Amino acid sequence: MGASRASGCWTPGGRCSTHRSAGVPPPSPPVPQAGRTATAPPRTGPPTHSPCQAAQEIVAAQQILQDLMTDSYRTPLWGAAYVINGGCSDDGFDYFRGWLITQGRGTFERVITDPDALAELAAVRASAADGLDIECEGALNMAWKAHRTATGADLPDDSFTSHRPEPEADPDWDFDFEDGAELGRRLPRLTELYAEPDQVEASARP
Repeated sequence: MGASRASGCWTPGGRCSTHRSAGVPPPSPPVPQAGRTATAPPRTGPPTHSPCQAAQEIVAAQQILQDLMTDSYRTPLWGAAYVINGGCSDDGFDYFRGWLITQGRGTFERVITDPDALAELAAVRASAADGLDIECEGALNMAWKAHRTATGADLPDDSFTSHRPEPEADPDWDFDFEDGAELGRRLPRLTELYAEPDQVEASARP
């Protein structure tokens, strides 16, 4: 049975409800016996969420991710990803920003305004030493997987705003990223970190 929408929630088979069997009323609260006070049974384990509540929270998380992806859609950051990964396609830039989002708010906010600061991060320095790309495609799929796990249905495309209007490309960065000299001028720390040994040796010559 397909998913249907009700009260802003999506679940397989229809409206979220604590009691979904037709004709079966919810259980009555316990009746206190004479001389005794009814008490709720002790809660064990973590608090539970209804599928409806879980779906709402997952949709909200996906909206935050979409907004962060748009906020980080910046040409200077794309240039930094190009240096780090030795090239960067459209999809590659999405996966790179997915990784950046997982690094926490402080790092995210700093790097989108100063991409060259990536050279100071331990993960970036380690990737440069090991010759590994930096990306995290899985960060972009977490909400979709969580929604299917919680409700059995796909995350509806119309349940969140796909993206804010993407900012226009920075005209100051309108150059070919294959121009290593220009990237080196604009991202000196990253370029030095990812420079080949012969390039470092040549730059050190008088």
